[in-house]
Amino acid sequence: MSKKYYLTTAIDYVNGHPHLGHAYEKVVTDAIARVHQSFGESTFFLTGLDEHGQKVQKAATEQGLNPQDYCDDLAASWKVFVDQLGLCHDDFVRTTQDRHREVVQKLLMRLHEEGHFYKATYQGYYSAKQETFLTEKDRGEDGAFDPLYGEVVELLEDNYYFKLGR
Repeated sequence: MSKKYYLTTAIDYVNGHPHLGHAYEKVVTDAIARVHQSFGESTFFLTGLDEHGQKVQKAATEQGLNPQDYCDDLAASWKVFVDQLGLCHDDFVRTTQDRHREVVQKLLMRLHEEGHFYKATYQGYYSAKQETFLTEKDRGEDGAFDPLYGEVVELLEDNYYFKLGR
C-alpha cells in the first residue's frame, strides 16, 4: 500500500488581488505533491482563500461593499491566478462556502461536546495591521510600539481555548 499525503498551502486572505509573492508557497507545495505522485504515492493538495478577518472587513468597507460581495468579486481573480500557475491541486476552498462552514461547525460541535474547550478572559495588546498580539517585549526603549504595528489597542475579551494535555 502506498503512503498517502495531504498537502495544503496557507489559505490567503482576500484583502486584495493576488501577486507574485503569493505564488511561492503554492509552487513549492505543488512540487512536493508532484514528487510524491512520481513515486506512485497518493496526494490530496488543497489551496484556497480565508474570507474572514479584520483585514477583509476593512478592505470591503473601503470599497463600499459588504464582505461577502467583496470576497465574491476577488475570489474569481484568485482562482484564475491559481489556475495560471498550473498547480496539480485537488481542491480550491473558500471559507465562506457552505461545504466549508458545515464541516467546521460539525467539528467544533464535536470538540465542544467532548469537552475540549474552556472559556477564559484574554487581555493583551493587538495590532490589527499585523494581525498579532504583542507583549511588553515588543515595546521600544521609549515604551512605544514600533510604527510597523500600526494602531495598537489593548483588548480584554472572552475567548474559547483548547484544553491542552488531553
